[in-house]
Amino acid sequence: MLSDYWYAFQQELFPRLESELGPMGERYELFVAVLELVRVEALLPYFRGQVGRPEEDRAALARAFIAKAVFDIPTTRGLIERLEVDGRLWRLCGWSGAGRLPSEATFSRAFSEFAESGLASRLHETLIARTMDGHLVEHISRDATAIEAREKAAPKPKAAKPKRRKRGRPRKGEARAKEPSRLERQLTMSLPQMLADLPRACDVGTKRNAKGHTTSWIVYGRPR
Repeated sequence: MLSDYWYAFQQELFPRLESELGPMGERYELFVAVLELVRVEALLPYFRGQVGRPEEDRAALARAFIAKAVFDIPTTRGLIERLEVDGRLWRLCGWSGAGRLPSEATFSRAFSEFAESGLASRLHETLIARTMDGHLVEHISRDATAIEAREKAAPKPKAAKPKRRKRGRPRKGEARAKEPSRLERQLTMSLPQMLADLPRACDVGTKRNAKGHTTSWIVYGRPR
């Protein structure tokens, strides 16, 4: 279980790192633990030996991609500013000095590649496989967080005109079929089909908050 890994980190890994980097806080320990568990290097393509200008070290950029989430840094610019003054962090990511950090454009380009390739999902799968393999999970808790997008909502496609029905009430015993919801359709779908069916365009999300008020925001992938 994860507690066994954490005990090993506390007894062996963290003391060695602290002897080189100095005392590490809770977030640094969490960051190191995630890096050790997922081994992000194994999930990246190998670029060395290709013709042309070599790419920046994708492994260091991928570790910074993880650090951005672990340290709750909202922007790439904020991450770079943190790396420029935090010697422990840029060393843990794999750079030999703050002056070796790539440009902001390189960070943004690499992070876009990671997002498009589904790196975060693969990291999560690896983490679960290495810590929970062979164990039965008896409880699952889910929550949702509204993450606002800065883009405009994508224009809605024109809906096909519904088939014209006869006016008046339906005959006795006649039932008019309702269009199934996404959740109802997923009962007969495979996982790849479910993922392909999810919306990915920017849209307007609306929900009722805990106080009973309706709020709306621009969001990616609003379920329908």
